[in-house]
Amino acid sequence: MAKMGRPRTFDRQKAVVQAMHLFWEHGYEMTSLSQLKANIGGGISTPSFYAAFGSKEELFNETVQCYLETYACVTDSLWDDEIPPRDAVELVLRRSTKMQCESGHPKGCMVSLGTMSAPTPELTHVVEPLTASRSRTLQGFVRCVERAIAMGELPTKTNARSMGIAFNSFLLGVSILARDGVDASDLDASITELMKLWDIEVCQPK
Repeated sequence: MAKMGRPRTFDRQKAVVQAMHLFWEHGYEMTSLSQLKANIGGGISTPSFYAAFGSKEELFNETVQCYLETYACVTDSLWDDEIPPRDAVELVLRRSTKMQCESGHPKGCMVSLGTMSAPTPELTHVVEPLTASRSRTLQGFVRCVERAIAMGELPTKTNARSMGIAFNSFLLGVSILARDGVDASDLDASITELMKLWDIEVCQPK
C-alpha cells in the first residue's frame, strides 16, 4: 500500500546542521521557531516541523549531540595517553582556537557559549549536555597536569587543578574573543605565551 502524506522537501541532516548553527549563534531561548523553519528551508510548515523533530527542545538536543560528535572532538587529545601531557594540552588549545575562528559556522564554541542558552533556572536541564562537556574538558586539562606530575615532568607540589583551570579559562574566553573579532593569529600567539606557565612550572624544584 502506498504511503500517504506529503513527502519531506528538505534534507533532514542538513536541516539539523542549519539548526545547530542557529542555536550556536543565538542560544536556545533566543532562537525562535520561525527562524528554525526559515533556515531549514523547503517551506516546512509548523506541523511538518513537529512531525520531523518533535519539538524545539528535541531539535536542540539533536543539534547538541551533532556538535559534540563533530566540532567538540577538538578536545579529545586531553584523554589520549599516547600524547605527552604538555603536547596534549597545547594541541587542544590550538585546535579549538582554530576551529572557533574558522568561517563556515558561527564563531566561538557552542559548548562554551551554552551558558547563554539557559538564562533562567527553568531551562537548566536543556543545556545539561553542554554543562557536562565543559566539566569534562576541565577534568581533561587537570588530568593532563596530573599525568605530568606522575611522570615526573612536573614537580609534585604542582597544583594540578589550578593549572587545569588556567588552561580551561583561556579556552572558554576564546569564544568571546573570537566573536569580538580578535584575529586567530593573535590568539595562537597567546597560546605560546600561556604554555610558558607549564615551562616555568617545569623549572621549579621537584
